[in-house]
Amino acid sequence: MPLSALKVLELNTKYHLVEGLCERDLENPEGIGLDLRVGEVYSLEEKDGFLGVENRTTPEAIFIANIEKDGNKKITLKPGEYILVKTIEKITAPAEKVLYEEGEPARFLMPHVYPRSTLQNCGVALYCTKTDPGYSGQLRFGLANHGKRNFGFELGARMFNIVFFPVYGELKRAYEGQWQGGKRASINGLEKQI
Repeated sequence: MPLSALKVLELNTKYHLVEGLCERDLENPEGIGLDLRVGEVYSLEEKDGFLGVENRTTPEAIFIANIEKDGNKKITLKPGEYILVKTIEKITAPAEKVLYEEGEPARFLMPHVYPRSTLQNCGVALYCTKTDPGYSGQLRFGLANHGKRNFGFELGARMFNIVFFPVYGELKRAYEGQWQGGKRASINGLEKQI
């Protein structure tokens, strides 16, 4: 069962679940989720990716725009294009259990991200993965325009909605992976997976 937006804001003071929220979501959140904004945009270099049993390599992310440098710059995603977008907000999924409700046992929390409906209504798909307890940093997603027309958006636009869920059961270990903090690509080509 997901936590409400007001519950996440209440827990935010102690656990810093979502840092850097816009005023709208701090003061007047809607529904159970909090909106996240796009702060950086990247394309991928023309290089093959690889995911092996022990090693992987990912194409380098090529910088397109950043809200701090470029303000509310408009970005156009053409039909068939794929880009990476990164949130302004920093997310923390605590590595320890959180007492989120009086009378309930403490549990790990896992955020789940959904696209805002405008994306799907424009033929744009959001590609994201789960965020395990122990991760801290900005989130990075893929966006692909599957529509027949251009899709434009501005840096700073509310594009994603995040909802936190309690995790039932224990973990062997919290997230310690190489993508911690929002890293964009393999470093120096082929890297060992941990």
